[in-house]
Amino acid sequence: MREIEGVAGAPWERELRGRFDSLVVESEVLAGNPLGDPVTRPLYVYRAPGVTDGSYPSVYVIQGMTGQIDMWLGRSAFEPTMIERVDQLFASDDCPPAVVVFVDAWTSYGGSQFINSSSTGRYLDYLCDEIVPFVDERYPTLASRDHRGLTGKSSGGYGAMVVPMLRPDVFGALASHAGDALFEACYQTEFPVTVRVLRDKFDGSFDAFFERFRAAPSLDFDLYGTALNTYAMAACYSPDPDNPGKALLPFDIDTGLLVDEIWQRWLEWDPVRMASRRAGALKSMKRIYLDAGRSDEYFLDLGAKAFAKELDALGVGYTLDLFDGKHGGLQYRYPGAIKELVEALAP
Repeated sequence: MREIEGVAGAPWERELRGRFDSLVVESEVLAGNPLGDPVTRPLYVYRAPGVTDGSYPSVYVIQGMTGQIDMWLGRSAFEPTMIERVDQLFASDDCPPAVVVFVDAWTSYGGSQFINSSSTGRYLDYLCDEIVPFVDERYPTLASRDHRGLTGKSSGGYGAMVVPMLRPDVFGALASHAGDALFEACYQTEFPVTVRVLRDKFDGSFDAFFERFRAAPSLDFDLYGTALNTYAMAACYSPDPDNPGKALLPFDIDTGLLVDEIWQRWLEWDPVRMASRRAGALKSMKRIYLDAGRSDEYFLDLGAKAFAKELDALGVGYTLDLFDGKHGGLQYRYPGAIKELVEALAP
């Protein structure tokens, strides 16, 4: 036996044709965030083969609830990693060269929804006003919204719909895989489940829930997942103005009865409801791509369809692909959506 240079190759680490940088950045806008979450964050930047000193479109990839950036390096059995999938896309010479940026917006509640919240931090500003200028200054990107896209899945798909609506000056195209939308379908159905879990396992208290959650040796998603998601969303959509880091719930914690005033605050963040208010931004998009599995456990196929109907009413072009599948295991769909964006954003 002898040691050799290079990587082992498939099915282990594959040699990349493009260039992959793993960076560490320090945020100013996340300083002093109410949860005390880190201001130092990893950032991944991939340059396709052929990306040199010219100027190229860029696509930003954001993650779902509980996602953190190093998960993109994880491998499922018999599958490439996310980075390897992106490299395969560009190495095939079937897609124009581009820069692909992987952004971490994790919080200790599991996610930020990529919006500013007084209970989690300024993650919209972090993405748009820190990460994007940082990348444009250091990489050969076309520093214009007309050449910059955003894509993600689940909560990342939510961000991919909402951020371009809020900041069309930054992003000019979007792709959403099973993005959170139509809140009465994807969120409200979990409220009674949360009430029962808290009642039966945590003395009806989120304080008791988080005390046990943070002390648990492993994540029992069946036990913690639904209630954690509910509170994380509340921290984003209905933060408690009097208690930084805390959230106002849109339902009575004992019965599940909706609290209309707070629920309305949530609905104002629903992409389906936002669309008509952000018509100009949506009409300015160079590409809108939507997809979801027909058996999505959170009914995000219905959310995608509802958002698409709003686009129809506005006369905005898009692609909607409802495929046979559920909510998980969708990494294989990212390269096709990235290609859609790059082709629309290329000069």
